Amino acid sequence: MKNWDKIKLGDLCEVITKGTTPTSIGFNFTDSGIKFIKVESLTETGEIIPNKVAYIDENCHQALKRSQLKKNDILFSIAGALGRIGIVKDDILPANTNQALAIIRLKKDSNALVEFIAKYFNSNIVTDEIEKLRIGAAQQNLSLTQLNNLFVPLPPLPEQKRIVSILDEAFAAIAKAKANAEQNLKNTKELFESYLQGVFEKKDNGWEIKKLGEVCELYQPKTISTKEMVYDGLYPVFGANGIIGKYDKYNHEEPQLLITCRGATCGSVNISEPKSWINGNAMVVRPKDHSIVLKFLEYLFRGGVDLSKTITGAAQPQITRQSLNPIEISYPKSLPKQQSIVRQLDTLRVETQKLEAVYQKKINDLEELKKSILQKAFAGELKNEKAIAV
Repeated sequence: MKNWDKIKLGDLCEVITKGTTPTSIGFNFTDSGIKFIKVESLTETGEIIPNKVAYIDENCHQALKRSQLKKNDILFSIAGALGRIGIVKDDILPANTNQALAIIRLKKDSNALVEFIAKYFNSNIVTDEIEKLRIGAAQQNLSLTQLNNLFVPLPPLPEQKRIVSILDEAFAAIAKAKANAEQNLKNTKELFESYLQGVFEKKDNGWEIKKLGEVCELYQPKTISTKEMVYDGLYPVFGANGIIGKYDKYNHEEPQLLITCRGATCGSVNISEPKSWINGNAMVVRPKDHSIVLKFLEYLFRGGVDLSKTITGAAQPQITRQSLNPIEISYPKSLPKQQSIVRQLDTLRVETQKLEAVYQKKINDLEELKKSILQKAFAGELKNEKAIAV
């Protein structure tokens, strides 16, 4: 960082301000009109998503004159998802914003590039600086005063342009590689799901159809509260969608098939661990006899049963025994046939999980590479190469 100045952000800016929620001053949001940008309107990569903005009318826009946006304003989230960044372009104007987003407007003679400052705000250096400013502060949000006092490393203008050029090229390559990895990850998951569904579509004469309530016992066990749980208990407690704590007792010795029967994840399928306490917001589906292999039943519910039709309640989605009992399930009469299907699906699942891990690691590595490049850029360590290998 040789020959780099460290300048307070407030000294570089014409204004650092924030907006107001329209309803707090007597206005309502509208279906169209002036775009109103919120934190959720910003992507993690610094874009403003046009179809995720709200709208206000012209009268509200004029009443919120302080937060009317201009081209090249930098938006920085100071509440909620702290640290989101965006640059205002012509295509989003006219627009306004609320108090969760700070408006950073550089002085025309600041000798600071908007793109350079925005990329600096995308770096972990800023995250670390923000944490220092917030040490001892009661609030989780960042104040405008704290933002004004944030120091920015500022090299000469030609160096800013060089750094921005290198970062733009590197980030474009990273974004392309990440999109490819994400698509490969999606394809891998869809391949297994497609094969799984195909297994339950290609039934032969050796399969029989019965109502779920005929072959399985359905019940919701006794629920224990969070206060009753034991921090260092020996046995896991399964809630609506997985392990939620520990307890010193268990109510099920063997693994059980669980269906989430309340809340946003209603219809999710889980298998409990041996010697677990299962709470009542998970429905236990237990074969009444040995005519169905538990693992086969799990795959059946993941690929051969549509649980969406059993969900009732809009405000609080739920699944009941009454809605599950009449569901028709199809399975081979032969236990060896069920076990053979399970072995095939287990093998494929292991292979797809290996691929998923490879693609997920690639995505994580690309994110770390981006952070590393940003770290080097604002430590003055970026070399002269115009391209960075991805």
